[in-house]
Amino acid sequence: MKHDVPQDGLRPSHARPFARVAVIGAGSWGTALAATLARSGVSTRLWGRDPHVCTSVNSRSENPRHLPGVPLPENLFAVHEMRAALDGAEAVLIVVPSRSVRSVARQVAEFAAPGVPVAVCAKGIEAETGLLMTQVAEEELKGHPIGCVSGPTFAKETALGHPTAATVAFPFAYADRLRPDESPAVRMAVSLSTESFRAYVSDDLVGVEIGGAVKNVIAIACGMMTGAGFAENTRAAIITRGLDEMKALAEALGGRRETVTGLSGIGDLTLTCSSPTSRNMSLGMQLGARVPRAECFDGAPVVVEGEVNAKSVTDLARRLGVSMPICEAVRAILHDGAELGATFAHLWARPIEAEPRAMDLSFNHPASDAAVRQFAERFA
Repeated sequence: MKHDVPQDGLRPSHARPFARVAVIGAGSWGTALAATLARSGVSTRLWGRDPHVCTSVNSRSENPRHLPGVPLPENLFAVHEMRAALDGAEAVLIVVPSRSVRSVARQVAEFAAPGVPVAVCAKGIEAETGLLMTQVAEEELKGHPIGCVSGPTFAKETALGHPTAATVAFPFAYADRLRPDESPAVRMAVSLSTESFRAYVSDDLVGVEIGGAVKNVIAIACGMMTGAGFAENTRAAIITRGLDEMKALAEALGGRRETVTGLSGIGDLTLTCSSPTSRNMSLGMQLGARVPRAECFDGAPVVVEGEVNAKSVTDLARRLGVSMPICEAVRAILHDGAELGATFAHLWARPIEAEPRAMDLSFNHPASDAAVRQFAERFA
């Protein structure tokens, strides 16, 4: 019947949400995802290292350490024991900092039921190996389908129920193509979907992950320029050319450029580069305003993923022969002791190039010396 078919011509099919999901990591994003799952009707267990946080989630429906003042669903249950979190779980989300993914995945492997899908929600590249976060998880979780959840998502807004969209990515095996409604990606997307949280599905794990890893580095660059007093033109240029760096690295690793123009790429990049709510943007703004690194965030030991990934992303790009000048500039400033003004002056004074890479053009910049002087004055 005509009225059964949506206006876009697609006939929706049904998929079963997971009955129980374990969320491993009770930081702000882990708590927000757990709250989303609980609101969708999924039995959700949130694992946290801090017993006091778990007690507060269960007794007060609040995570005072990471999401103070944000009410959580009363049916969300937090535990401190990994075995209890994974008991009966049909799917797992690993939501810890990138540097902890390997050790936490090893713990999950000890207690998760065989074959349970695991989605990694950390963004980055492992420094020692150059592996993406899902590749790290694959090494520790043999026999488990491994995917990721990524997109333009601030934890507090998600937990408060603001309209939010993200991408769920898993490889699609032959059986998944035949029965997509039974695939881990679709079932996870359905499990996460609420009246305010909208999940999209992808099979391009590499493209989704590269977007999440690189955008943090680009956000630091945007923050540096904003902190130095430059305005919207500058930020738009860095976002756009940063997106090109994302595409190039994703493509070199077998991902699709199209994926990088979606939620997990340009969506996440735009969000992270547009607000000091992002730790990456905030760090860059402080450094651009000439605050010494040790004094940023009032001297608190804040983990900034882009700071770590500036090195791991460029290490990987160098091995693959991919040019990433903005990421290289951030790395030089954060890790190699380069002067901020001189580094961005060099970036802006690089030879003139064609935007379509296929044109393969390069000409000397006629105002390169003037560009250097401009940045030197701004950052003096």
